[in-house]
Amino acid sequence: MEIYSIPEIARNVFWVGAKDWNRRMFDALIPLPQGTSYNAYLVKGEEKTALIDTVNPGFEQEFEEKIKLVSSLEKLDYLIMNHAEPDHASAIRYIMDRAPGSILVTTDRGVKMASLYHELPEARVKVVADGDTLELGGKTLRFIEAPWLHWPETMFTYLPEDRILFPCDFFGSHTAQGVYDEDLEDLIPLAKRYYGEIMMPFGKMGAKALEKIKDLNIEIIAPSHGPIYKNPQRILEPYKKWTAGETENKALIVYVSMWGSTQLMVRTIAETLLKEGIDVRVYDLAVSDIGDIARELVDSRAIILGAPTVLAGMHPLAVYGTYLVKALNPPAKYGVILGSFGWGGGALKQAGEILVPSKMEVVGTLQVKGRPGEEDLKRVEEIGRELAQKMKSFSQKTSA
Repeated sequence: MEIYSIPEIARNVFWVGAKDWNRRMFDALIPLPQGTSYNAYLVKGEEKTALIDTVNPGFEQEFEEKIKLVSSLEKLDYLIMNHAEPDHASAIRYIMDRAPGSILVTTDRGVKMASLYHELPEARVKVVADGDTLELGGKTLRFIEAPWLHWPETMFTYLPEDRILFPCDFFGSHTAQGVYDEDLEDLIPLAKRYYGEIMMPFGKMGAKALEKIKDLNIEIIAPSHGPIYKNPQRILEPYKKWTAGETENKALIVYVSMWGSTQLMVRTIAETLLKEGIDVRVYDLAVSDIGDIARELVDSRAIILGAPTVLAGMHPLAVYGTYLVKALNPPAKYGVILGSFGWGGGALKQAGEILVPSKMEVVGTLQVKGRPGEEDLKRVEEIGRELAQKMKSFSQKTSA
């Protein structure tokens, strides 16, 4: 079929990936309101041809047809695996069976990780290390190990002649819309959401990777999800802030409320913080998109959890939210826990136990029996004012 769009992002460098318009969930965890893309790239040198990454299961035939429109698949020389996760590597065997002379190129860690998920042709694997290169004839592929972004075996591939960085999941975004960054006005919020969901737990490794590539001449960033950046600074600048853990004077409130008691406490602290000049974002876990919460976690300075007690512990949605905060390891400096109970408490204790490993300073906690009274709400206001002062003082210290 010749109906496929195959953008040539540089001379003899083609996007041959797939757009998954209808996918709405990733890893049975991450909502995809705009679908996603599985970006793969064909690089044609004067002597050799290389394919960088593959596609998600179910898109193999489309992938094969696209490759054949710009090159002879049977003559493919190299298949570069930047990352072993199935959405990028599941078609490796499919392609290599149809390209009998092709060699899989990855790191030693890559071979080990890929063998857990895919059937590799062991005799056709070339192991590369940080700084190794591969000559294609007029085009050179340089490999940069970037562990834990977001699996241990991840590497980047750099094409110096065309100044293109292929960083796999790093700098990505989950959307099927657009080809280039200029196509989407709201791309950075999408990239921030993606960073919060995928990369934030590995912020320190992300900072190391940015340091590693800072001297490269990069004119195009071609990630494995979402649009290709013709303006690399559009994503490099936010990533510098996000990986450094820079926070805004912003408080994120996530809560669950069954009969309105916890919600009343949450509204009270939200209004108190707003009076104090704090940017506030409020999400009810019963109806909110977890991806939106992950996006806000990237640069929130404070997190307020509202959690009612159910059967001597936190409401299950609050447990989920609290565990998510712990797992994503956001840079928040301060925390507050509010809750309510009927005949027996327990939510506060459980929330504290889950959040013990975090580096947040817990500014205040309050658990009320039944509906909060006037004195309870005054205490919530006091906690809110104390939190606001700490947040503003932190801002002043960091800007001094």
